[in-house]
Parts: sequence; structure tokens; C-alpha cells
Amino acid sequence: MSVKDLSGTYVLDPSHSTIGFSARHAMVTKVRGAFTNVAGTAVVDGGNPAASTIEVTIQADSFDTGQADRDGHVKSADFLDVANFPTLTFKATDIAITDDETVRVTGDLTIKGVSHSVTIDLEYNGSAKDPFGNERVGFEGEADIKRSDWGLTWNAALETGGFLVSDKIELKLDISAIKQA
Repeated sequence: MSVKDLSGTYVLDPSHSTIGFSARHAMVTKVRGAFTNVAGTAVVDGGNPAASTIEVTIQADSFDTGQADRDGHVKSADFLDVANFPTLTFKATDIAITDDETVRVTGDLTIKGVSHSVTIDLEYNGSAKDPFGNERVGFEGEADIKRSDWGLTWNAALETGGFLVSDKIELKLDISAIKQA
């Protein structure tokens, strides 16, 4: 089956999907994490991909790197400001099938009330019927964004040059979605 055969409505399965990220810390290592509370829906028209829709909502306070102090700082007004901006959203503006295994999705990523276009090539990993009778599809993709584009500019200069937190954020998506009846 190719991506052209996937027409239907799909709901993101948050317990089997990862909206992950990494950022360089102190110029020497990467810190990785994920948002643990996400929801999304895709209405796919395989015959006319441009008519398809994708919408994802991420709860900002689900930011998790496994380190409570760092997570608390990123959730503060210095970064995500979850008290005033409780969600991040992505809404597709263009969807194109580039080959039998790849879908190019362009959409508006909104963080702290600021929207910018992001393009992600999603590789189709296949479909399967799970033991509960659900038809599942899987995709994975990556994109790089600059956090400063969304006003996430907090940083600290390092004595040796550079900054504590990189401007470049690498997004890593592993998506499992369930087809709806």
C-alpha cells in the first residue's frame, strides 16, 4: 500500500506517537525530550492530497526532558510561557505526495501566539491491523526550526564563546494514527 491509498480520517494515537525535539546545550551536547500530551486529526484524500487536512494540538505543559528544573524553566515565561500560552498548534496549509512513501506537509506552527510556516517530509512506515481491529498507519519525519522565530530568545553567553542553548531546534516526529470508521 502506498500513501495514495490512505484516504480516510485518522486520529493520532498519543500513546504510540512521539513529538520529540533536541537542542544543543553549552555547545557540546544535545538535550532531548518530547511533548507527552498531544492530539491530532488528519483527513486524508489520497486522490487529491491538497484537499487533505492535518491539525495537531500540543499541551505546552507536557514538555518533558526528564529533568524537572530544566523542564520548569522551559515552561516559564523565559521560553514557552505555559501560563499564558497553554498550547502549541500545527495546521497544515499544503499537503503533497512526493512519492509512494513520502508526504510533504507544510503548515503553520504556532508557539506563544506566533505562527510560522514549517515543512516536514513524512516518511510512510506502512499500515497494520492491530490486535484490537484498528487500522494503524505510521509516519516519521524531521524538521529544523529556529526558536528565536517564535520569540523564544532567552539565553546565556558562555565564557568560552557561544551560548548555553542553541537557536536551532531539531524536531523528530514518530506518528501512529488510527483510521476512524
